Amino acid sequence: MALLLGFQVRMTWATVKLVTTLLVLVASLLRERSLLILLLPLEKSMAERDLSTLNNLFDNGTLHLIGLLSDGGVHSRLDQLQLLLKGAAEQGAKRIRVHFLTDGRDVLDGSSVGFVETLEKDMSNLREKGVDAQIASGGGRMYVTMDRYENDWNVVKRGWDAQVLGEAPYKFRNAVEAVKKLREEPKANDQYLPPFVIVDESGNPVGPIKDGDAVVTFNFRADRMTMLAKALEYADFDKFDRVRVPKIYYAGMLQYDGELKLPSHYLVSPPEIERTSGEYLVHNGVRTFACSETVKFGHVTFFWNGNRSGCFNEKMEEYVEIPSDVGITFNVQPKMKALEIAEKARDAILSGKFDQIRVNLPNGDMVGHTGDIEATVVACKAADEAVKTIIDAIEQVGGIYVITADHGNAEDMVKRDKSGEPQLDKGGKLQILTSHTLKPVPIAIGGPGLKAGTRFRNDVPTGGLANVAATVMNLHGFIAPDDYEPTLIEVVDN
Repeated sequence: MALLLGFQVRMTWATVKLVTTLLVLVASLLRERSLLILLLPLEKSMAERDLSTLNNLFDNGTLHLIGLLSDGGVHSRLDQLQLLLKGAAEQGAKRIRVHFLTDGRDVLDGSSVGFVETLEKDMSNLREKGVDAQIASGGGRMYVTMDRYENDWNVVKRGWDAQVLGEAPYKFRNAVEAVKKLREEPKANDQYLPPFVIVDESGNPVGPIKDGDAVVTFNFRADRMTMLAKALEYADFDKFDRVRVPKIYYAGMLQYDGELKLPSHYLVSPPEIERTSGEYLVHNGVRTFACSETVKFGHVTFFWNGNRSGCFNEKMEEYVEIPSDVGITFNVQPKMKALEIAEKARDAILSGKFDQIRVNLPNGDMVGHTGDIEATVVACKAADEAVKTIIDAIEQVGGIYVITADHGNAEDMVKRDKSGEPQLDKGGKLQILTSHTLKPVPIAIGGPGLKAGTRFRNDVPTGGLANVAATVMNLHGFIAPDDYEPTLIEVVDN
């Protein structure tokens, strides 16, 4: 993803014609990563406080845990799932079922087998202690359950069918066998494994969700759990035919949407993210336009605003969502909606109605995750063309742009050994990397509206996304609050 910010000089202070692709993640990923520190010591608080809420269900019902099986730390953590299992067993849970989603996106593709083996060992240890603990279903995160921003409800339905109805196109006796077998298929990828259920010796699913059960979704990040939360909690849900709606007690790891109060029960109080740069600027008269396609729309709105769904001031803000392609993997249409996003941003810039335009161009990230190198080249070219369209408009109005990203992906798509050389598989082919890279990302600031003498500071050696918020405020002509990370820029006399 890439970030573009554009600013137009008016009178004595700079206002912005802003274009972003990744700046939106400043308030989300960084805040949520810091939240991990608070979530790690879950065992005591959950065992003594939160899981005790479920005690009355443990005698006759089943505890179901649903989420991403990964140690990537972006949406969930394996160690937190392990603590949940331990705490639930100590609180008296007699029957536990885990419905996992394989990753391959925030961690290496193929790592799912190891994670499932670890989970199966944990379940076996619980069984030795008298707990009926089993893996009940699974599937790849991008194909089962974890859709976001209501882009494709079929993804959630596949998960519902497996988790609630016990129905899936594939049935296995154990989860390790399931993942290994499904990964044998040509072009198999952890992200897109089809849904499967685990069955007993009679062929019956071992863990469909039923009346009287308790369900906990253990992802802590909101965007890819909100749709499932709606299906589990809303009585008037109409996005797909649920067939059967069990009467359950449902809780999320956190409350995923504070405005919707969704879910109504949660294990850890959600963080209060206040005084984001977006809120600060809108309340100080900066008119804002935000745009992306569905798969990243929440990144320029919900996350940008500190996990807040709506506008701070509808008279000052306009949000435009362009529907993403549905029912195909992103490498099939690698240009995605980059052109449409660029055109919306261009029109907003030239309209003169807005001081800040932020956009997210998802091509490099979403297509890069597929591991299709040729398609990723097309995706990056489309993003480049979109950026040019936006910068041309900024040039016309005398504005400023900021371009950055929150992480790498498309710039390196092969696994490498310790010396940095590409790794080959047994057949001599390159091993493809589908997860994010950890290399530093660039940031570019420019445009005709940039004040003479503006330069990057040399005393912020570890500058990152957290510093972009104050930087943008400065470019708007404001001094950032003292508790913000320092700005990346300074103005010196020529």
